[in-house]
Amino acid sequence: MVGHQMEKAANGAAALETQTAELDQPSPLRKIISVASIAAGVQFGWALQLSLLTPYVQLLGIPHKWASLIWLCGPISGMLVQPVVGYYSDCCTSRFGRRRPFIVAGAGLVTVAVFLIGYAADIGHSMGDKLDKPPRTRAIAIFALGFWILDVANNTLQGPCRAFLADLSAGNAKKTRTANAFFSFFMAVGNVLGYAAGSYKNLYKVVPFTMTESCDLYCANLKTCFFLSITLLLLVTVVSLCYVEEKQWFPEPTADGKVSNVPFFGEIFGAFKELKRPMWMLLIVTALNWIAWFPFLLFDTDWMGREVYGGDSDATASPALKKLYNDGVRAGALGLMLNAIVLGFMSLGVEWVGRKIGGAKRLWGAVNFILAICLAMTVLVTRQADNHRRHHGGAGTGPPGNVTAGALTLFAVLGIPQAITFSIPFALASIFSTNSGAGQGLSLGVLNLAIVVPQMVVSVGGGPFDELFGGGNIPAFVLGAIAAAVSGVLALTVLPSPPPDAPVFKTGAVGFH
Repeated sequence: MVGHQMEKAANGAAALETQTAELDQPSPLRKIISVASIAAGVQFGWALQLSLLTPYVQLLGIPHKWASLIWLCGPISGMLVQPVVGYYSDCCTSRFGRRRPFIVAGAGLVTVAVFLIGYAADIGHSMGDKLDKPPRTRAIAIFALGFWILDVANNTLQGPCRAFLADLSAGNAKKTRTANAFFSFFMAVGNVLGYAAGSYKNLYKVVPFTMTESCDLYCANLKTCFFLSITLLLLVTVVSLCYVEEKQWFPEPTADGKVSNVPFFGEIFGAFKELKRPMWMLLIVTALNWIAWFPFLLFDTDWMGREVYGGDSDATASPALKKLYNDGVRAGALGLMLNAIVLGFMSLGVEWVGRKIGGAKRLWGAVNFILAICLAMTVLVTRQADNHRRHHGGAGTGPPGNVTAGALTLFAVLGIPQAITFSIPFALASIFSTNSGAGQGLSLGVLNLAIVVPQMVVSVGGGPFDELFGGGNIPAFVLGAIAAAVSGVLALTVLPSPPPDAPVFKTGAVGFH
């Protein structure tokens, strides 16, 4: 009996020694790229959410001022799911690895969610919804359930993916930067695919059975887009997880030979208690940055359909106004595709631009001012569109070419600050957590709170805030411009530099600055 226990302890010690040696060695670049490619599948679905779902819920009968509430599920699930998943993926001892089981579970949940969202109108109609009497409450309920599951699934996927990349980088500065850059690049690829699909109005013909009595052309296109999204996600997930193996993880015993087992809430509160000033400043700048981003991310295509094109998504609106709105939404999806292309190229050049501009602090601060200017420019574009309608045909008249071009240019330019937002904060969080000894999954989950809390604020207050100033999307965009300018100032002034041994944007250097 004693001999068996000694042998078991010896085996465990040997496995731990092997695990430590393996974790100290960064993985080949091809494996990092393979895992990063999962972001394309995740972001395809996220792009569809951003470009198509806000208009869709309004077509189901939810008023514009309450449409933002449907997005509450994102921050709530992000606040709860990503830290929990991050913590348990840090502690997972499955023979399949720490991160891979959660990635597989997330992909499975995405499949369920896509089915519910795509078939919400059909299921609602079969349960008694009247097509000519909005709101279609049953369809809205099915849609909301699928939407919540989709956000839970995306959070279950994204956190472990980023943590897996950090594990594969093994603390190597160059590999950490490269991994985050490729993750951001593949997010851009997913965005391009998602927005391109959303901008093509005849995509439903690829899967003709998607159009039904209760699911019109817009709904059928949405359904087809999500089918393509889940196909891509399952493909890249299966290929990546089959190609990149992950060794079973063994917890390190404490000095008395026991394995530390701190409950989740003790760990998460401990993580906040032990946060150093650099991480707190990172959380504050990140939160302000996302307060700026979310109004535009949630309502960009709605802005194109409503303010720029002069359409209306209300169920009682005339067919001409509904058509204008749908044309604007598709134009917005095209703008988001241009945004994603710029984002992709910028993601690959982040390190080079960072070295030229003088470091991550300056780069992040500078692009936040670009974000502020672009959000403020939406006011000018909206006024030009209003003036054209007032003097050239009234309601029901689409925008002239120069106004549409101006709006699409704003979408494209916003890809520059978005690439920085998708890479620098996460790389800094990985570096800070490595230097503090915190788990990658938990640290990235804590950073995620600085993203989801602003989303909750915008989701709850965005619609009523816009209504307070006369409706439309412009008031929230202006507030976002102010938040972007403040976050830019803070990034340049109070965000501390990482430790001297962290990677910086300098030739021959080993970390961010």
